[in-house]
Amino acid sequence: MESEQLFHRGYYRNSYNSITSASSDEELLDGAGVIMDFQTSEDDNLLDGDTVVGTHYTMTNGGSISSSTHLLDLLDEPIPGVGTYDDFHTIDWVRERCKDRERHRRINSKKKESAWEMTKSLYDAWSGWLVVTLTGLASGALAGLIDIAADWMTDLKEGICLSALWYNHEQCCWGSNETTFEERDKCPQWKTWAELIIGQAEGPGSYIMNYIMYIFWALSFAFLAVSLVKVFAPYACGSGIPEIKTILSGFIIRGYLGKWTLMIKTITLVLAVASGLSLGKEGPLVHVACCCGNIFSYLFPKYSTNEAKKREVLSAASAAGVSVAFGAPIGGVLFSLEEVSYYFPLKTLWRSFFAALVAAFVLRSINPFGNSRLVLFYVEYHTPWYLFELFPFILLGVFGGLWGAFFIRANIAWCRRRKSTTFGKYPVLEVIIVAAVTAVAAFPNPYTRLNTSELIKELFTDCGPLESSSLCDYRNDMNASKIVDDIPDRPAGLGVYSAIWQLCLALIFKIIMTVFTFGIKVPSGLFIPSMAIGAIAGRIVGIAVEQLAYYHHDWFIFKEWCEVGADCITPGLYAMVGAAACLGGVTRMTVSLVVIVFELTGGLEYIVPLMAAVMTSKWVGDAFGREGIYEAHIRLNGYPFLDAKEEFTHTTLAADVMRPRRSDPPLAVLTQDNMTVDDIENMINETSYNGFPVIMSKESQRLVGFALRRDLTIAIESARKKQEGTVGSSRVCFAQHTPSLPAESPRPLKLRSILDMSPFTVTDHTPMEIVVDIFRKLGLRQCLVTHNGRLLGIITKKDILRHMAQTANQDPASIMFN
Repeated sequence: MESEQLFHRGYYRNSYNSITSASSDEELLDGAGVIMDFQTSEDDNLLDGDTVVGTHYTMTNGGSISSSTHLLDLLDEPIPGVGTYDDFHTIDWVRERCKDRERHRRINSKKKESAWEMTKSLYDAWSGWLVVTLTGLASGALAGLIDIAADWMTDLKEGICLSALWYNHEQCCWGSNETTFEERDKCPQWKTWAELIIGQAEGPGSYIMNYIMYIFWALSFAFLAVSLVKVFAPYACGSGIPEIKTILSGFIIRGYLGKWTLMIKTITLVLAVASGLSLGKEGPLVHVACCCGNIFSYLFPKYSTNEAKKREVLSAASAAGVSVAFGAPIGGVLFSLEEVSYYFPLKTLWRSFFAALVAAFVLRSINPFGNSRLVLFYVEYHTPWYLFELFPFILLGVFGGLWGAFFIRANIAWCRRRKSTTFGKYPVLEVIIVAAVTAVAAFPNPYTRLNTSELIKELFTDCGPLESSSLCDYRNDMNASKIVDDIPDRPAGLGVYSAIWQLCLALIFKIIMTVFTFGIKVPSGLFIPSMAIGAIAGRIVGIAVEQLAYYHHDWFIFKEWCEVGADCITPGLYAMVGAAACLGGVTRMTVSLVVIVFELTGGLEYIVPLMAAVMTSKWVGDAFGREGIYEAHIRLNGYPFLDAKEEFTHTTLAADVMRPRRSDPPLAVLTQDNMTVDDIENMINETSYNGFPVIMSKESQRLVGFALRRDLTIAIESARKKQEGTVGSSRVCFAQHTPSLPAESPRPLKLRSILDMSPFTVTDHTPMEIVVDIFRKLGLRQCLVTHNGRLLGIITKKDILRHMAQTANQDPASIMFN
């Protein structure tokens, strides 16, 4: 291998001497890094270019801020369009940061000139706090609206409140004096569909009618949701977190965070949750919050004109989204830091914290759950956990890791099959089929018929004297004194055993349906279904350990803690730990997940069991594959994302990865003073690359800088309009001094101001491990490869991704977006 590398490097150093005789530049990799084009069908165009030849022109790295100001020496104002990016392009982080520093210096230099300039300076300084405040307010309000509407529409599948149509089932019976302790959800004001249609409250006819109406409403909601998504906002489907991670890494997907996507996602999220599909609203709420952040950022020039600064707002918005999804402001900040953000400076941490705070405050003011709390799952356990319980907690962590590994593989396999078969061409039919199967299988089982959030709440809840659930149907010892807060462990009754069987069936149902539901063309989150699966498994294990401790309290593991008549096992705690373990197995989150769960439940005392289970689930899941579900979907869709968690350990060099390769035509380059306007326009029209290295001459191959395709196009068009004498034969000069020309020659066109004089370069001997690290930490789109100052080739983000796929024994062509 080493000798082969030496051969290649020798070839590269010698081959570029022949560039003067070469005219083909078809294989120069596009300078934009990782670009996508829906319309192209040719592999080379898909991988190496992203524009239709001769139509629109795209951007690449330009580290110099000068490209956003005076494009031509004769022009005093910026040219519209410079510094912006086309759809499916990677932003240039270095260039954007340079622009922001230049803007900041300009404002500081002017603020002492007048009171107005000082006011503008203060407005600029406070605009970051204003935009995250607006984002938090909007996120909290929309989350409250979604929660209230989803609860009402979920209960609509079973009946309606005649006294007040806008009340859900629980609210309808709040004011009733005719409810009983055992049947607290039954009141005259609430009518099931069977009572309204056939006048029967009980019996087989009533059951069948309620069954039919349940399926009818589920299918109606699902059909309406997928139809709205398909017609008005295709980007509103799915969780949104994989795409948001990609966008935060610097990729541009126009419309993904737009107002139409926000409106349709908000409406269809309510419909999708109400349809009873095995999905949650928590992931999509992050997408909703990021849409709010993106829309409000356009009100402030500091963010609307700078894509890197805009991503700071989106990081804060994602924190606000998790804050309102789980009622977990601190967990939201940590989620943004650990899971979705690519660039997270300290000021973004503060603003994320503030956005999460504002969003949580608004949600608390709305009080959508009617319990004066931020969350639905708040629980209070009255007994501590004991050391011996770490063993079942770790077992739940193992189950969570196994579930996560199974789910990721099964779901990705199904999504890949959907993409490659005709079934994927009929998204409406797929949603209808999944909704029909879910409704038909869910109705007979009371635990699957329940709203998933209500199911988790019931599984988390400890059995007290006021609980009427069949999970709390224990045989009471009539001789034992009843203490409200500390009911001793008791033998399970028939209701508990019946509930366990129903929970086992619900567990199988949830596992199967979640695999097929995540990824369909409606808004679909994964947090709640994963937590439900873990909570079911945890509750079953908790009841088993509780009964084991009751009947075998003399065993050495129970003897010290579990005395006769003592309350030492809390099954609800096992459900909470199982929920965290399964969510951790799927997403591979750790710190943020533990904080989210204890904020979600109020279980601060149980952080150690949560940490043990989550860490175990991550270790077990990583043994089968290090990717979480979001990274797996990013890779499935071919998004240009360099994951900072991945390690690159191979010993290849830059010369082994750069383009052109041995069989490729020479690199397409510009010379600093030997080309005419026609030469440059022909090169632009004949190629689809987004930038061109500029060299001194084709003989010397000495690198001068890097010119962007888009800037070249704009500069030439502007010169034709505003500079007299610019014709096709005009000499284009990138040098500092214009070369002497014959008197009859047309006036030369000076384009040095659009040239990036400091493009990132590496030598051909640079290890790829360092190159990958540079791309990740600086957010590069491409870097140039030189040898003793002579240009050899170019490495782009797509080259990096392809090379990493090759080293992982994957097909490089399969990882790029199509």
